[in-house]
Amino acid sequence: MKKFLVSISLGLFALMTTQCTTNNNQIDPFCGEYDTPHNTFPFDKISNKLYEPAFQKGVELQVEEINAIVNQRSIPTFENTIVALEESGSYLNRVASVFFALQGAESDDEMMEISQRIQPLLSEHSNNISLNEQLFERIKYVYDRRAEMDLTPEQMMLVERTYDSFATSGANLEGEARERYRELSVELSNLTLAFSQNALRATNAYSRELTEEELAGLPQSAIDAAAAMAASKGKEGSYMVDLSYPSYSAIMKYSSIRELREELYRAYSSRSIGGEFDNLPILARIAEVRLEIAKLFGCNTFAEYKLKNTMAGTTDAVYNLLNQLLAAYKPVAMDEVAELQKFAAEKEGADFELKAWDFSYYADQLKLLKYDLNDEMLRPYFKLENVIDGVFGLATKLYGLQFTENKDIPVYHEEASAYEVTDANGEYIGVLYTDFFPRPGKRQGAWMTEFKGQWMENDTVDSRPHVTIVMNFTRPTATAPSLLTFGEVETFLHEFGHALHGLLSNVTYNSLSGTNVYRDFVELPSQFNENYLTEKEFLDGFARHYETGETIPAELVEKIIASSQYHAAYACIRQLSFGMLDMAWHTTTALVEDPMAFETAALASTQVLPVVEGTALSPQFSHIFSGGYASGYYSYKWAEVLDADAFAAFKENGIFDQETARSFRENVLSRGGTENPMELYKRFRGHEPSIDALMRRDGIVK
Repeated sequence: MKKFLVSISLGLFALMTTQCTTNNNQIDPFCGEYDTPHNTFPFDKISNKLYEPAFQKGVELQVEEINAIVNQRSIPTFENTIVALEESGSYLNRVASVFFALQGAESDDEMMEISQRIQPLLSEHSNNISLNEQLFERIKYVYDRRAEMDLTPEQMMLVERTYDSFATSGANLEGEARERYRELSVELSNLTLAFSQNALRATNAYSRELTEEELAGLPQSAIDAAAAMAASKGKEGSYMVDLSYPSYSAIMKYSSIRELREELYRAYSSRSIGGEFDNLPILARIAEVRLEIAKLFGCNTFAEYKLKNTMAGTTDAVYNLLNQLLAAYKPVAMDEVAELQKFAAEKEGADFELKAWDFSYYADQLKLLKYDLNDEMLRPYFKLENVIDGVFGLATKLYGLQFTENKDIPVYHEEASAYEVTDANGEYIGVLYTDFFPRPGKRQGAWMTEFKGQWMENDTVDSRPHVTIVMNFTRPTATAPSLLTFGEVETFLHEFGHALHGLLSNVTYNSLSGTNVYRDFVELPSQFNENYLTEKEFLDGFARHYETGETIPAELVEKIIASSQYHAAYACIRQLSFGMLDMAWHTTTALVEDPMAFETAALASTQVLPVVEGTALSPQFSHIFSGGYASGYYSYKWAEVLDADAFAAFKENGIFDQETARSFRENVLSRGGTENPMELYKRFRGHEPSIDALMRRDGIVK
């Protein structure tokens, strides 16, 4: 979720004012206090040319801070070593938090070139810290004596997390192994950056005009979006589609022209396979480098190395979950596919074979037949502005939060907005930035990150967070506002759950705050929020027709609830396929010479539709090859078990029950990584979770 420099503890923002000018005596926008509400970043004063000297300055400042820690003569203590390290690197963190957040949301060729130049600098700096023998000696001194130091549970966790961070970053390695780790970590950093940039460029490289005939089957909202895209590219009166998700998914779900669906599917699913933006050799090398790193630490696979600090703990535990769900869900998923095959064949002829580019199209038609429901029937009730009210209103009902847009807070793009967040007593909680629409330079998908985390300054002043959520939703058109699909509303709720995890943090140390938790726990708050979208009491509060103001009809809500289990097994198998592919790449013990064949074999157990030659997920699988989820994609299903069990408590007590919400906030949302997540969860729920609640929710068991 965050932490740009893995081995660098990120500290406070207080800086000496004498350092707040650049080399040519201009004001340094990354330094000091800002003349902005809540000391938010002055994006209007930040330009690409400032990044590289700022990164260099940040490295130099942190080197001085690290030297001060290791050169002191005092016996290592929690305060003079662990906390001092925690508070180092504040300037560098400022620069990195802006640069890397905007690299995802507002990138350009110049930023990509800058990132390629600074990555070696940051990798070397990270290694210089994690492999600093004198620094690690002090950390180990405190770690070995932690039981004698009368530390609070949070302080104990900070000591252990700091030690583990150094240990897994090579601090215990010696001689040639130590130097080899340094080389490999730099190479890996460069490889993951190259993978990410290739994936973005390959996505942006494809677009095509549609003829009038090729609009067949598309709803008016998709036609308007295609016209708006063409107009934005200087082709007034035409229609265009590209591989941004709203554009691509509309073709796959609604186009009655099978050849067009196939073309788009193949383009989408063959991104970065060969050609100028080929990721196949890069991802194979990433897997090879990760395996070599794992072996340096005495592990047989990268997954074994990576899973040590997770709730799952071992590859066996991950595969146990994946295989348990696979056994329960796959038979139902096969039945769902068989039903859809029969439905499609009845329409198209007995010899019709359902392919990957047909699934969404016929699934939508069958859903309409079975439940009289599809996305276009719901869109008018999901006007973005109303959805914002509803999603924010959920946090108001559960936690008493209020969200007030403040146009005086600078934003990094004209389409982004900034909100002050306060609690029920009017006390300031933090700042939330939102950024909803696709555009060139923004990567695919949706995510949450932070410009600033939460911590306590001098153990007394609560320094509150600045959080951002970024999405790629359906744009408004010349004839209609932004009207979201059901899935887009679900995505909003998901990312907002991450945002609440950051906003409601109430800890002492930044590196333990908010979403700085085990990877397989971090998705609990986000996926928990999604449960509300099939609750009538929630929908009634905001879903209103954008033209008439009519509240969503009760019969539509009933259809949403009735259809909530539609193709739930297929959706589960799809997620399991991602988890299986991730684990395959990171449990391999040999060089992968043919990534395409390797992927096909890895996905064989989850395959429910015919394999499409020439397509693959791995070359675009940024989550695991450049996004921090290596050996961790299973965490979505792991957390889904948690979220279903957690929401069952609300179903038992009332979906807006204040006492249940208070416990969830205090034990899950506010505690960050200060305690073992299973202990936090059991404190909220009273027991460990099982898959039972998830299987009941999905209709696998009644």
